[in-house]
Amino acid sequence: MKALLRMFRPSRKLALIIGGSALLAGVSGGAAVYVGKDRLLGDEEAADGVACTDVNLVTIKKQDHVWVRKYIKTEPVDGMTRIKTALRVAQAVYEAQKPDLVQVVVLDENGPTLRSDIRGRAIGADVVYIAHPDKMVEGLNDKPYTARYYDGKASEQGLFYGERIELADDRIAALNASLKDPADCIDPVAVASTKKESKTVAGGTALKEAEEPSAEEQAAKDAAAPGEAAPAEEPPAKSGH
Repeated sequence: MKALLRMFRPSRKLALIIGGSALLAGVSGGAAVYVGKDRLLGDEEAADGVACTDVNLVTIKKQDHVWVRKYIKTEPVDGMTRIKTALRVAQAVYEAQKPDLVQVVVLDENGPTLRSDIRGRAIGADVVYIAHPDKMVEGLNDKPYTARYYDGKASEQGLFYGERIELADDRIAALNASLKDPADCIDPVAVASTKKESKTVAGGTALKEAEEPSAEEQAAKDAAAPGEAAPAEEPPAKSGH
């Protein structure tokens, strides 16, 4: 029996190889789980939201302060993505204009566009940014950021449902710090104007080229055209007899 056990007992070298392989597999698996989770969290925190389109911009001057309220719309996305988009746009507006207060209101792409209709569940997310709360009107707000959103998706009419959530200050700070590219929304009026100017310039250039042929084209045209004949001399008048 002892001889049989000795026959199946692995050598010391083989035991070390097997043990090392098992340890390496365990460590690799744990590292893969950790890295995977970290990567997922990193993607979530680093996302800058989605593309958006300007709806309306209101500038208010009150007691030597400038407040900017911007209405934007996005494609149907979840509540946190709307918040990230609003935070990103708020940063962009502040960098461009340096107002005392920036408010970004996020609407659905099918939502209302008239200011009188933008209220209640038409507002999918709302972010307020105050760069210097100590300089604002007393009692208005003592925090740099506030952020609220509906966690449900929008209906076909652009109205949001679900629970209304107000983010904690530390969560807003983490999301704001994770933004990489504070890009503003697309202004459809500016885009349409640019396209119109491009078409006008292109049309004017084509017309000019049609009116003024190049030197090569003119030379080829001159070579192909027949020369003008010299005026024929009038025959001498016959003398009468």
